[in-house]
Amino acid sequence: MIPALATLLVMGLMGALDTFYYHEWQLHLAATPTARRELQLHASRDFAYALVFGSLAWTTWNGLLIWPLALILTFEIVVTLTDFVEEDRTRKLPAGERIMHAVMGIAYGVFLCLLYPQAIEWSRLPSGLRGADYGVLSWVLTVFAAGVLASGIRDLAASRSMARNL
Repeated sequence: MIPALATLLVMGLMGALDTFYYHEWQLHLAATPTARRELQLHASRDFAYALVFGSLAWTTWNGLLIWPLALILTFEIVVTLTDFVEEDRTRKLPAGERIMHAVMGIAYGVFLCLLYPQAIEWSRLPSGLRGADYGVLSWVLTVFAAGVLASGIRDLAASRSMARNL
């Protein structure tokens, strides 16, 4: 499980860099009215990642509960693909941001490949959440969960503010 969580940690670092550098500092998406739908998509994905970071840091999804986790992970893929289309529709991405998104997509594939064998093992256990502790990695992922939750709330609030101002 450690390799999957380490990959998740790297994804979290890349996501934070993408958010702070491109979305906030370079592009000011939260203040760009044409980014309203993109911000909604980001918020949806952020809420999914808050669940993934927070839950995988401390629990295993056993038995039939592997299916809700699989749905959350699939939801993230659908939102990300929709976000790619929305970004292309509403703005020209800087080359660095486009590259960052490609690398994050590759990392997500690596994460899923590393998580899959563990998910198969969990699916064979009695249904329920079971506690897990990966030491410092669990705590760092918990901080990431809080950060991505805060980012999602901010993006959702910004998109709703834009909707009121239309």
